[in-house]
Amino acid sequence: MAVKRRTVIYWALGLAAVIALILWKPTVIVYGLQAAGLYAAIAIPMGLVLGIVHIVNLAHGEFMMLASYATYFACKALGMDPLLAIIPTAIVTAAFGWIVFQLTIRRAIKAPELNQLILTFGLAIAFTQAINLIFTSQTYKMPLDYVSSSVDIGDITFGTWSFVFIAMAVLYAYGLKFFLTRTTTGKAALAVGQNPKGAAIVGIDVYRIYGLVFALSLALVGAMGALFLTKSAIFPSVGSPFTMKSFCLVAMAGVGNIPGILGASILLGISENFLRTFRGTREWADIVFFVLIIVVILSRSLKGRKS
Repeated sequence: MAVKRRTVIYWALGLAAVIALILWKPTVIVYGLQAAGLYAAIAIPMGLVLGIVHIVNLAHGEFMMLASYATYFACKALGMDPLLAIIPTAIVTAAFGWIVFQLTIRRAIKAPELNQLILTFGLAIAFTQAINLIFTSQTYKMPLDYVSSSVDIGDITFGTWSFVFIAMAVLYAYGLKFFLTRTTTGKAALAVGQNPKGAAIVGIDVYRIYGLVFALSLALVGAMGALFLTKSAIFPSVGSPFTMKSFCLVAMAGVGNIPGILGASILLGISENFLRTFRGTREWADIVFFVLIIVVILSRSLKGRKS
């Protein structure tokens, strides 16, 4: 009863805060939700890998960066819109992820967690430096007219294109739920994530599932890389902040908790945009996720001691 009561209180406080923001600064809600959609769509694949393969991929954002670069130059060469490149980019990124997994990550799955972190961190540095050497630190951006669309509601004006990130995040969440609960491969992946040894005993190829899940997560990241290009400029280190924010959101939500990632993303997106509305707190917006993850870790530690 105490837990339910606490949950109701949290929901009531959150709802009251949202209503207050809608009445006071409605654009904070709008842009906060748009940012939340972007964060969630990038973080959900990391949560998938962590939940099934049990590896924190510190090259997560760099894979998205590579997909954005590949999309940019392919679209420039073929005169194609990035939206048409979403599926091809996802397929190519998945194939690249499969190769990377077989050559590197597969060999470190049974290694200590620190070795795994060093490996993926090394991949992140290698990808960033390779792009920096080939393309320098120059910023690339595709001029697209439709991304500047906006809507006027009373005295409020806001952009509408970034709502596509919310749609993508919801699609990822429900799509993965369907895959994991309704398909044979998805159920096998859940079994591997819960008990790899038991799954191997009943005949499931554990390492094959690991590779498929890693490739699937990078397919989702690759699609986001193409979509990200429509709105934002790209440069070699553009993916690093999204790696950190994705890790923060997964840690806040808990391993395998995709709906929790959506909720944590909303909290992060609205918190960042709330701080950006005030001149004195704008610089704090980019580190608010560190504050949130510290609060979550401390609160869980206190709960653990009480129990």
